[in-house]
Amino acid sequence: MTWPTVLLLVVVAAAGLLRWRRPAWYWMTFGVTFAVVRVLVRYASVMDACGLTVPPSRWRLLLARMANRPAPESRAPRILRMRPTHTGLVLRLKLRPGQDAFDVAAASDRLRHSFGMYGVTSRELRSGVVEIRMTGYDVLKRVQMPAKTDTRPMRVPVALRQDGSVHYRDYRTVPHGLTLGATESGKSVYQRNLVAGLAPHHVALVGIDCKQGVELFPLARRFSALADNPDTALELLEALVSHMQDVYQLIRAKQRISVAVPDAEIAADIWDLPEDLRPVPVVVLVDEVAELALFASKEEEKRRDRIITALVRLAQLGRAAGVYLEICGQRFGSELGKGITMLRAQLTGRTAHRVNDETSANMAFGDIAPDAVLAAIQIPAETRGIAIAGDSTGGWHRIRAPHTTLRQAVNVCNKHADRTPELPALAPFRPAVAALPSARVPLSKTVPATLLRSARPSLAPGPYPRHA
Repeated sequence: MTWPTVLLLVVVAAAGLLRWRRPAWYWMTFGVTFAVVRVLVRYASVMDACGLTVPPSRWRLLLARMANRPAPESRAPRILRMRPTHTGLVLRLKLRPGQDAFDVAAASDRLRHSFGMYGVTSRELRSGVVEIRMTGYDVLKRVQMPAKTDTRPMRVPVALRQDGSVHYRDYRTVPHGLTLGATESGKSVYQRNLVAGLAPHHVALVGIDCKQGVELFPLARRFSALADNPDTALELLEALVSHMQDVYQLIRAKQRISVAVPDAEIAADIWDLPEDLRPVPVVVLVDEVAELALFASKEEEKRRDRIITALVRLAQLGRAAGVYLEICGQRFGSELGKGITMLRAQLTGRTAHRVNDETSANMAFGDIAPDAVLAAIQIPAETRGIAIAGDSTGGWHRIRAPHTTLRQAVNVCNKHADRTPELPALAPFRPAVAALPSARVPLSKTVPATLLRSARPSLAPGPYPRHA
């Protein structure tokens, strides 16, 4: 056996091993080259087979007759640019007259099989120009976020989309969000990624966790306020409403409305104010909204109505004051009582993990993206973390957040604990935490219960029940 044959066998074995164990490495070393060759060689025939070609124009047929030449062939969309990425290929096509972006979207599954890619999605960039994103492997099987992301104030990367692009949570574009999902569907991991992404930003985090604080209280060092029961949650929400009104008074006082002031300098929200006067934005995370909406007595019903009223007021008026809502729950329908559907209508961003029935999926996407309902109920139980993300535009994406343990999220919050702002209106709800220990204790099921109780943060003294 000659050395070229041995070298070829080694390369083939290495390629097979990489494709099996490290699909991303295989794509960057071998897959991208094979994919580019396949697309260039098969492009014309694939477009013709998928019905994405147009017959020759009349003037071309006339010229062919006059020149006594064969009739010209049908023309496929012209490739404006082909760009390899770390997950696949991006093609920018110029459509021919008579073609529509919907034709390309309808043929995406056939293009996937014809080009031998894992997934194909398309979107219209402008009139007559369509972008096709192809993925060479299952990017959601083992999520690896890019090393560099486009982070901005109030805009954090939280997940990876099926087409290989990064899914951002942009609060200035989509102020309020709703996250649904059954038990063990991945909501907690998504929430940890969100908190870890917001921790380095200049933002106040407010948490309401009525499951005795098991999800949010380990992250207490980065939270400006926390509540672990409905009574405390009511007082905290009403304090937020009062804070929102104070911010509006500040905006009103600093609007600088005058005949001599240009319109661009008139302030209408906190982002129009000078940086030295701008109040810190607030993100409110509600871990399980059903615990705030359920009641068993008349007194609890009155408390529930006040809680929902406060949430609706924050959702309707909070954007300009820099108050943003992130509400999580297993279900979010009219069975939770009056005011719930009004609140849901204000939550523009929708994210649905695996749900147990179609009704739950309709709660998330029935009024904004009906096509996403079927995708939400098809998420298998063994793929925790897979979710469908949509908004009021009707578009939706399949996403998956990288697996983040509670220990990793706690470490990020502890690292940025010095960035926790102190808001006077929320001072009574500021969690009282002990000094950081010299050695971090892993949060696992094997840790003794006494050690966990001693490490758990507690709330500062106040006029309502607290945990020891």
